[in-house]
Amino acid sequence: MSDDADAPADAAANPQAAIDAASAARAEGRDPRLYEHTAGDDQRGIPFVGAGPGDPRLLTVAGRDLLADADLVVHAGSLVNSELLAEYCVDAETVSSIGKDLEELIPLMRDSYEAGDTVVRLHSGDPAVYGAALEQMDALESEGVPTYIVPGVTSAFAAAATLRTQLTLNGAANHVAFTRPQGKTLDAEDDHIADFVEMGDVTTCIYLGTHAVPETMDRLVEEGIDPETPVAVVYHASWPDEDVLTGTVATIGDEIEDAGYRASAMVVIGDAVGAGDYERSYLYGGWANRGPDDDSADDAGEEVEAD
Repeated sequence: MSDDADAPADAAANPQAAIDAASAARAEGRDPRLYEHTAGDDQRGIPFVGAGPGDPRLLTVAGRDLLADADLVVHAGSLVNSELLAEYCVDAETVSSIGKDLEELIPLMRDSYEAGDTVVRLHSGDPAVYGAALEQMDALESEGVPTYIVPGVTSAFAAAATLRTQLTLNGAANHVAFTRPQGKTLDAEDDHIADFVEMGDVTTCIYLGTHAVPETMDRLVEEGIDPETPVAVVYHASWPDEDVLTGTVATIGDEIEDAGYRASAMVVIGDAVGAGDYERSYLYGGWANRGPDDDSADDAGEEVEAD
């Protein structure tokens, strides 16, 4: 960090400038660390760790080890299970990021790191999915504090496990879309939920939209989506109070209103929800016993990677 008091690098005072500068730098070339580290490496700096969907056992081994060594853990408040904090952050100071803006979070983490503390930034789920992690990382990096991401289990995967299905199924769902509904953060023209569902072979996973399920389903019907399209809502996936609501585009809005859920649920739309009418994959088909010289085996091998 510069000693010049007039230098524009103070991310605590102007985090947007740090974000803009980092974006401009990426346009000029890739960070050399991309070629030096893989996602599982121990690295220098503040790790942005995915806490997983809720159950402490779904935290990764890497995340567990980093929390065990931490002096300060800045976490996502009630989005992170308090049992996880109690079990893995016994010796750390824990601070919730809820209600704090970048101007407060950045100096908190920077000062602790520069004082020699081991700092962990703990996000819910996976930091790469609606985590708002990069803006914090860019601001810290502009202050000379290195950062990196440690992946976590995102709630869509926990929901699929609860539903005892796959998000991709041959003949039923060849694609997965992670999305969110229109609202304060997303303009109506950028809401593509109907486009994804209309494709038919897409499993659409809606984050941050529990409060808007009834309105979203009404819009889908208005835009010509089959009202009988299967939908599941998994509230607090993997938490002790997990709940599952199943229905269709036509019915799920009333179900979630009756349940009173307004947040913290994963909405899954598509044929994968019921795991019905899917086709057997090639993975355990007759081609598996063919020799390596069989051309059809090569084609099937490509199919296996997609499955």
